[in-house]
Amino acid sequence: MKKIIAILALSFGLATQAQQEVTLDIADALVMKSLEVSYEYYVSDQSSFGVSALFNFEGRTSDFRYNEDSMITPFFRHYFTNSRNWNYFGEVFLGINSGEYEVTLLDDTKAYENYTDGALGISVGTKYVSNGGFVVSILGGIGRNMFTDESPSVVPRVGVNLGYRF
Repeated sequence: MKKIIAILALSFGLATQAQQEVTLDIADALVMKSLEVSYEYYVSDQSSFGVSALFNFEGRTSDFRYNEDSMITPFFRHYFTNSRNWNYFGEVFLGINSGEYEVTLLDDTKAYENYTDGALGISVGTKYVSNGGFVVSILGGIGRNMFTDESPSVVPRVGVNLGYRF
């Protein structure tokens, strides 16, 4: 019984020491009237799991916007170095996205219908973490929607993120 309690205490202690991050994609907020917030949980020095949530507030008549109205993106990252301050990573993600697609009716008028799809993709990036916990990261990648023909075939994953590691 003492061994089980010791193992549980050690596991709990290690779990509470794990690093976590919360970031905001500042480029999306400034350029495209979108909000993307991310949470990342480190399982080791070189691996993490996380999730991002994108909400697009840009109107459909805008010249430059994401096709997706919203997207939830769980991801796994692998970091290539052991540097505490500056690191490079590769990422695999699954973007569950929804939006509207244009339909031409019989009388040549245009209507919009909703879609929901899932994209599998990869991205690469770099991250700087200050000694105080301030985080700046840049990433770029691409995914492919897999489940319906109504959705856009390509899903971008780009960002300039600012946040905090605790």
